[in-house]
Amino acid sequence: IKALHLYDCLRANKATSAWGLEARVPFLDKEFINVAMAIDPESKMINKDEGRIEKWVLRRAFDDENHPYLPKHILYRQKEQFSDGVGYSWIDGLKAHAAAHVTDKMMLNASNIFPHNTPTTKEAYYYRMIFERFFPQ
Repeated sequence: IKALHLYDCLRANKATSAWGLEARVPFLDKEFINVAMAIDPESKMINKDEGRIEKWVLRRAFDDENHPYLPKHILYRQKEQFSDGVGYSWIDGLKAHAAAHVTDKMMLNASNIFPHNTPTTKEAYYYRMIFERFFPQ
């Protein structure tokens, strides 16, 4: 927790502020952290036999039958990496875009064009082309 500002929070801050946005991190509130740290670590562990998934205690805190905060299908959906939160369709779109710009012939010649760390996919080749354009050797 003491180094979050050097890595995760810094990355989130730079990624959002680059676009004029400000990230809000309510779960880094000092009082909330104190409560979370006081919870028995065993209660915070994933236990598939008991049906506990990641962030189980937090999910249960928001699971109120009388006054639901979130629909159950959202409350108990699979956790995604921060970088995956945009959805897989976006990633598929990037791959399709790369495939439209990198031919099979280009891939066959990839080791001659990029002898060091040769790209093995059209997506990697496309990113490498962009990199080389901005940072030529």
